[in-house]
Amino acid sequence: MSPVWSLGAGLLLLLLWVRHRGLEAVLVHHRWVFVCLFLLPLSILFDVYYQLRAWAVWRLHSAPRQHAQRVRHIQAQVREWKKEGSKRYMCTGRPGWLTVSLRVGKYKKIHKNIMINLMDVLEVDSERQVVRVEPLVTMGQLTAHLNPMGWTIPVVPELDDLTVGGLIMGTGIESSSHIYGLFQHTCVAYELVLADGSLVRCSPTENSDLFYAVPWSCGTLGFLVAAEIKMIPAKKYVKIHYEPVRGLQKICEKFTEESKKKENSFVEGLVYSLEEAVIMTGVLTDEAEQSKINRIGNYYKPWFFKHVEKYLKADRTGVEYIPSRQYYHRHTRSIFWELQDIIPFGNNPIFRYLFGWMVPPKISLLKLTQGEAIRKLYEQHHVVQDMLVPMKSLEKSIQTFHVDLNVYPLWLCPFILPNNPGMVHPKGDEAELYVDIGAYGEPKRKQFEARASMRQMEKFVRSVHGFQMLYADCYMTREEFWDMFDGSLYHKLREQMNCKDAFPEVYDKICKAARH
Repeated sequence: MSPVWSLGAGLLLLLLWVRHRGLEAVLVHHRWVFVCLFLLPLSILFDVYYQLRAWAVWRLHSAPRQHAQRVRHIQAQVREWKKEGSKRYMCTGRPGWLTVSLRVGKYKKIHKNIMINLMDVLEVDSERQVVRVEPLVTMGQLTAHLNPMGWTIPVVPELDDLTVGGLIMGTGIESSSHIYGLFQHTCVAYELVLADGSLVRCSPTENSDLFYAVPWSCGTLGFLVAAEIKMIPAKKYVKIHYEPVRGLQKICEKFTEESKKKENSFVEGLVYSLEEAVIMTGVLTDEAEQSKINRIGNYYKPWFFKHVEKYLKADRTGVEYIPSRQYYHRHTRSIFWELQDIIPFGNNPIFRYLFGWMVPPKISLLKLTQGEAIRKLYEQHHVVQDMLVPMKSLEKSIQTFHVDLNVYPLWLCPFILPNNPGMVHPKGDEAELYVDIGAYGEPKRKQFEARASMRQMEKFVRSVHGFQMLYADCYMTREEFWDMFDGSLYHKLREQMNCKDAFPEVYDKICKAARH
């Protein structure tokens, strides 16, 4: 039988099976069929298009020349909104399905959409060690651009498709954050179009109140049109040390101890059960033992969290050298461990070698095609949450996650939180060491109920003066929300800059209690 006939017969059998089971049942319970046949090829086409576009823009040096014109177009749209009587709130015109957040932004349908087509690297200033970028530049795009020039940014949030704008208006973190803080703390200036259509630049010394109020504001103070981010010299490899640790108290003690060491370029923990974890520390280096180089980013390699688990199962420590850019995006191929729920056989060696080059599917395409049935299923039986708590509360926090969610692995990522003005800062007057606890997957807790369980988690996080990342579902009341976050500077600026008629309050934009 010829390949064409074989393919045709296979597709016919697939269609008959889909018809027998029902399309909705297949999409919900066998989503891998749709993902493998359609979304993976589409994701490749997306990547090729954006890579070619970024290359062409940089080669033609068109980004800096066109940036001012594009910003003027945004200003014109805002002024037109004012002429129309400011009847609706404004928001960015980027479709909600294109964002990495799993939340469905229904406000896009009723607010005035301002089109913002800003997705280019504008300038690399080696003297100042600063890169100036537009808000839709992604982490994958930025590291691909900077690394060949010998530069990187201090905090490279994990997933390729995370954008600079999202990481500033929301937040971002990585395993270098115990030294540099959150993504916002590596930024030195922002440029925004405000509610009156004016363009303003802010920094720690210029319009400083606005500079400190922008992070976590979710686009409710103005439209970000450019950002300046610190750069540091890039090195070829990250030397990683893997250490399995057993016993919750020992896990927390070891993780805290390593997070306080500034000689560690990177610190990360993967908690596989209440009593088992692997603590990883890394150091940037240009030298490597050839026999210990592990190119973990190659498409046929095991998913990183599964690779790490081998050290736990073998109960042994280990040292490897991972190429630096592959380290920065080590969890991208498996979307941390979310992909195992979508493609259960995705880490099988046969699948990796034959189709691993197509992985992962774009999160945006997964959102676009999920349908109402899958969305409700995920909302009720799936959790994607990052809670930021003081390091001193780590042991109690993991116990709470275990009781309320029972989701593993848990991601542990330490960060230093300076006492800057704004929505997020420590309770005291000094910088404090915090940890991001990331829970992604299907809760194993009996009688898990999304709203009740998450409200319990949010209450605990407030009690230890922690913070919930705002990309995820939030169930707090308005009073509870502003008990968690410091709204003093934020509300002051919304009054001063006449934002109340232009943008919704951040709570109304992201919290379920306000949207349902």
